[in-house]
Amino acid sequence: MAATGIFIIVGTAIGLIRALPQLLRLVRTQDAQGVSADSAGTISVVSFAWAAYGMLTDQVAVALASGASAVMFGIVTAVALRLGRRVSEMRTTPVWLIVLAFAGSVGGAQGLGLLLPVSVLVANVPQLLVAWRERDLSGLSLGTWVLSVAEAAVWGTYGLLAGDRAILVHNVLHLTTSGGIVLLRLAKTRRLGQEALAGYP
Repeated sequence: MAATGIFIIVGTAIGLIRALPQLLRLVRTQDAQGVSADSAGTISVVSFAWAAYGMLTDQVAVALASGASAVMFGIVTAVALRLGRRVSEMRTTPVWLIVLAFAGSVGGAQGLGLLLPVSVLVANVPQLLVAWRERDLSGLSLGTWVLSVAEAAVWGTYGLLAGDRAILVHNVLHLTTSGGIVLLRLAKTRRLGQEALAGYP
C-alpha cells in the first residue's frame, strides 16, 4: 500500500486542481475560443461516474479527486456556454450521461468498470476535434491539459500497481488524447504568433 500511497496523494491533488486553469482563463479573458463545451460537460459526467466507481470499490481517493473534478468541469461548461459556446455542441454529454447512469444502475461497479476506461475517449475526443478544426485556441487553457497529462501518468501508474485494469486503460487513453490536445494547442499558438509577426490579417 505504501507504494501506491504517493500516487494516490499526487493524483488526488492534480485531480482537485486540473480544471482550475481553464476556469480561471475563461473568467479572466472572457474568451471561450477553442474550448469544447461538449468535452467539458462529458468530462464532468465521466468524473461523477468515476466518483461513484471509487465509492463502490472502496477507493476513496479516486472518489474524492473525481468528484472535485466533476464539479469544476461542470462550472467550466456553464461558463463556456455563457461566453458563447453553443448548446448545440452538447451532443455527447447527454448521451453519455444516460449510458453511464444505466451501466451503474444495472451493473454497479462492474458495469461502470466496463465503460469508464473508454469514457475518456468519449470525453476528450470532442476537445481534440475542436482543437484540430478551429484556428484560434486562445480560450483553451494549456495548463489544464498539461495537468491532464500529468494526472493520466500518475493514475495510470497507480492503476498498474493496484492491479485495477479499468483505471490503467482509462489513463493510457487519457494520456494519449490529452497529449494530442497539448500538442495542437502549442502548434496553433505558435502558428498564430508567426502570422501576427508576418502581418496576417
